Amino acid sequence: MSTLSGRCVIAGIGHTAFGKLPGREVVSLNVEACRSALADAGIEKSAVDAVFVKAPTSAHQFMIGQKVSEALGIAPRIGGAWDQGGAANITLLSFAVMAIEAGQCDVALVCYADNPRSGNRAHYARPRGDDAAYGWFSTAAGYAMIQRRHMIEHGTPSEAFGAVALASRNHGAGNPHAQLRKPLTMAQYLASPWLVDPLRRDDCALVSDGGAAIVVMSAERARALGVAAPVPVLGFGHGQTSFELPQRATLTRTEAARAAHAAFAMAGARPADVDVAQLYDCFTVTVLMTLEDYGFCGKGEVAGFVADGAIEHGGRLPVNTSGGLLSETGMPGLQLVIEGVRQMRGTARLQVPGAKLCLVSNQGGTMHTHATLLLGN
Repeated sequence: MSTLSGRCVIAGIGHTAFGKLPGREVVSLNVEACRSALADAGIEKSAVDAVFVKAPTSAHQFMIGQKVSEALGIAPRIGGAWDQGGAANITLLSFAVMAIEAGQCDVALVCYADNPRSGNRAHYARPRGDDAAYGWFSTAAGYAMIQRRHMIEHGTPSEAFGAVALASRNHGAGNPHAQLRKPLTMAQYLASPWLVDPLRRDDCALVSDGGAAIVVMSAERARALGVAAPVPVLGFGHGQTSFELPQRATLTRTEAARAAHAAFAMAGARPADVDVAQLYDCFTVTVLMTLEDYGFCGKGEVAGFVADGAIEHGGRLPVNTSGGLLSETGMPGLQLVIEGVRQMRGTARLQVPGAKLCLVSNQGGTMHTHATLLLGN
């Protein structure tokens, strides 16, 4: 077990409303989420000496980390912005842990906000390199290619992808913070319109405005400050590829395997120890391949693993208990960490009884980047 395991905690969590928020700007959303996280931790902003900001996807801003810090009224010792797509949130959390351990800061805010729903969502529809001349546009097109390849190689049926959609949508249906509170049946999923074959509408994440934030500090400092419900960071890991889809040796294996191996090794745990998971569900195929690459089942066996409600609340591995990107909010990644914290505190709306270990995944680009987090209680 790594000496880092359990030495730092998530001391506070916070978020804004999710959905369409006309007139809200990225810095303002970040500030609201950070204030909420500080209040949840029960500490003042004067204790914060690091601010790590995930760069917004839809409207990149130069020096966004400093803009957020200035708006918060904080002059951090260390901080800035990081762009790794949806994997950046767990990456920044791990940077915060390492900076704290290195004595470079004491209390860190990690935050993210974006407003593509009411603002500009053109990034998601951008042309993909030279292949754009042949019609390759949008994020969805790349994931459609990956999903088709998985279906060809492993005979993965549509119902397996539907199982992921049902879990996220049905978990989010009763979440008062969710953007989409509408349950889904398998018949409805199979009847939903095609977006990019074989992707159906219900395979695809929401487009959302919103912000989220967490407070990270050492376990020792949390005790000294009287933090009410700190959640230990037991492990994290990372993996990424530099290659676009046409250059990859395979489309059905991802760097999630490398990221998970590092996280489990740090925590001294294994997949069988996980009680609940918050898995990045930008598209349903992402969850299926993450489950395989994390070692919950073998390649090509995931359809059987997710069948019969196995990943719904009450199943053997509940996944995305607040609704994920398919129901709660499409703003990528940090909301999954926040739900993981709730599960470990025992305060989640769909609480998994007796849960001791939560696995969270973040993923960016078209399965370019991956980050894994293990939380305990």
